This record gives sequence, structure tokens and C-alpha cells, in this order.
Amino acid sequence: MTVSGRILKMHPASLVLVSFLLAIFMGTILLRMPISTKIGYITWVNAMFTSTSAVCVTGLIVVDTGSYFTVFGQCVILALIQIGGLGLMTISVTLFQWIGRSISIRHRMAMQDLFAHTPRADIFSLVKSIVLLTFGAEFIGGLFLTLHWSRELPLSQAAYTGFFHSVSAFCNAGFALYSDSMVRYGDNFLFNAAICGLIVVGGIGFPVLYDLQCWGRFRKRQRCRLSIQTKTVLLTTVILIISGAFMFAVLEQLPLREGQSLSHRIMTPIFQSITCRTAGFNTVDIASLKSATLAMMIFLMFFGASPGSCGGGVKTTTLALLAAFTMTRLRRRRRVNLFKKSIPSETVTRSVSLVLVSIGLICLVLFMILAGNAVDDRLVNDTQGTFLKFLFETVSAFGTVGLSMGVTPELSLWGKCWIIVMMIIGRVGVLTFSYIVVGNVAENGIEHSEENLMIG
Repeated sequence: MTVSGRILKMHPASLVLVSFLLAIFMGTILLRMPISTKIGYITWVNAMFTSTSAVCVTGLIVVDTGSYFTVFGQCVILALIQIGGLGLMTISVTLFQWIGRSISIRHRMAMQDLFAHTPRADIFSLVKSIVLLTFGAEFIGGLFLTLHWSRELPLSQAAYTGFFHSVSAFCNAGFALYSDSMVRYGDNFLFNAAICGLIVVGGIGFPVLYDLQCWGRFRKRQRCRLSIQTKTVLLTTVILIISGAFMFAVLEQLPLREGQSLSHRIMTPIFQSITCRTAGFNTVDIASLKSATLAMMIFLMFFGASPGSCGGGVKTTTLALLAAFTMTRLRRRRRVNLFKKSIPSETVTRSVSLVLVSIGLICLVLFMILAGNAVDDRLVNDTQGTFLKFLFETVSAFGTVGLSMGVTPELSLWGKCWIIVMMIIGRVGVLTFSYIVVGNVAENGIEHSEENLMIG
């Protein structure tokens, strides 16, 4: 059997993983080319780290994107971000449709798993809408950002910078052409509004965008209701943004008041609340924030974006299900309900398992990084403060966020490899990996007589 034949017969979850690994490999080769860097050289591990961060739309960097890479190298990174945001299979399905070729049933199943919460016959229409929505949002955002940078750069450079950051923001990648990310534009309303809008639209998920599009088009001609997926995502997203901004403003109120404009005081908490969920841009120095603020940001990064989006994490719907499950049990009720709909028990169980496995995975990787750092403490001093920095880094990689307290370039080879693994798992998804490792067919197993166990 040929390699292509084996790929076509893979499980949809395996297809998703292989597509991302293939894109990472291609990106690594291109970034290793002398034309990609200004000094003509980059190590294999740094090229792979950068490629993985771009494909997994994370934004963690070991070398500065704007000063280290040439325009060619930056365009390679931008292409990898776009591929990672849309997904290689989405692009291939679109191309197959464009040239009139059919795709296999496994590709359809893979697209179904990625972008639909319920089985649907119009999967091709969904994919087409995803591509159009993506390019449309990036184009509009690029125009606004070009207008912003046209005030200080020539038009051609302003357009390049604007569309680079527009794609990076919509795909929730967090790659910036400035060494301080976006700290210098913390008080610019146009810039903050454009970036925040792109991040939110790219982070709520393509199924939600498609549902909102259909609702807007057909609600007047026929009875059309938003799905529970859309309602849950929108409500949870609004709550997280407002609560995150409020907590940031309360915890960092003194730095916000010192010599800052009113627009900076308003936009900074909102920007950080939105970006720390999955985007990775920052308008403040992350390392200078208080421990309580960093703990709040770790919580937001852990849950991340919404299903079917460009972001990672355990997703907003999982947080909503956990909250609903907790309230249901406190009220001593059996069924978990959201918006007058009952959630299947299997979905609730999977959400609990997802959170537990994700926490265990983060703890394991954090320990491995700290252990490697303890053996070779020439890179980062092994102090108690290092724990928080590497915890922040690990959760940021898992949530494909890209925010860092400044330790990414100082990671050892061992640490970089573990962060690469976390970025891939965070982008592909813990559940997808579980399907690959143990399969998706549940077995009853051996059932014995019951005996109670004390808990709590």
C-alpha cells in the first residue's frame, strides 16, 4: 500500500495530527533556508520551535520575528499561521472543490469533527463559509491596521505590517514584528479596537460564526434559532472578557493610574483580558505584573478559546459545562441543562475528563521542564520565581496563547522540545490525541460488585 493510500485510510483524528505535523515539517525546512534569516542561519530546534509556534498559532518565540527573519522568512511564518488557523485539510478541501474533485469520506469526517458540533449534510457549505469569513475578516482588519500604521510608515510598509498583524490576530497567533509586541500602542484606540475585534471573531469558533451568519440571513424569512453551542460560547466569552478586564483593572490599578492616559486605562485591561485567552499579543510587560494577575491570566489561558476556532485550551464550552454541572449537583439534580436543553451525560463526563487530563499533562510537562532546568541551571537560575515563569509558559503553550514572562529564549533544548509537544497537543486537542492513543470505541470492561468509598 502506498503512503497516500495509508493516509487516506487513517482515522480522522490521525489525519488532523498528520496534517499539522506535515505543515510543521515544511515550515522548518523553509525557515532553515539562508534566505529566511538575516544572518543566514538558524538552528534546527529554533526553526522547528518557530514553525510549530506558527502552525499551532501560539506565538511563543525563541528569536525576534521582526529583527531576526527576512521578509521571506516573515512571509513563511505568515503562511504557516494561515495554514494553522484554517487547518491544512480545510485548505485542501477548498482546493479540491475549486478544481471539481471529490474528497474521501474520512476527510469529510475529519472536517465534521473540527468544525461542527452536530452532524450536518452541508459540510462543504460550512467549509466555504469558513474560508470566506476568514479572508473577509482579515482583509477588513488589515485595512484598519494599515490606516493605523500609515501615520508612521510608508504606505507599502504600512500595508504589509497591517495585514501581517491582521492575519496573526484573527488566527490568534500573537506573532508581532516588534520586539515589545504591542506595548508601544497601548493607548491607541484604533489599534486596540481592531486587534481585539479580530481576536474575538477568530476565537469564538467557525461553527458560531457560521450559525450567526445563517441566523442573520434567514431569521426574517423562516424560523431560525441560534444553537445552544452559539449561545453558550457567546455568553461565556462575554463573561470571561468582562470579568478578566475587571480583575486586571482592580489588581493593577496603581500601575494603570501612574502617568497613563484615559484611553490606556480603559483599553489595557480589556486588551489583556481578550488576548490572554488565546491570542498572545500584549500591551504591558507581562513579567512586571503581580502574581495575582498572573494567576488570573493562567486561568484564562487554560480554558482558552472556543471549539472549532483558531485557539487552544480546554475551551469555553467546557468551562460552561463544568459550571452548569457544579450547580446541578449542588441543587441535587441529575441532568445538566443549558438554555432549556439537556446536555448528554457523555458530553458532561468528557468535559470533566478533559479538564483532569489537561491539568495532569500540564503538571507533567512543567515537572519535566523544571527537572531539566535543575540539571542545567546555566540558562535560568533555579529559584522559586522560576516555577511561576515556567508554569505560565507551559499553560501558555497548552492554550496556544503565546504570552511569556520572558523565559522562552532561555529554554534549554529539553525545555524547547517539551514546549513544542505542548503546542501541538494544545492546537490539535487533548481529545483528538486520546482518540489516536486509545481509540474512540468505548468498552464496558469488567464489572464487579459495588462497594462504597469515602470521599471528600
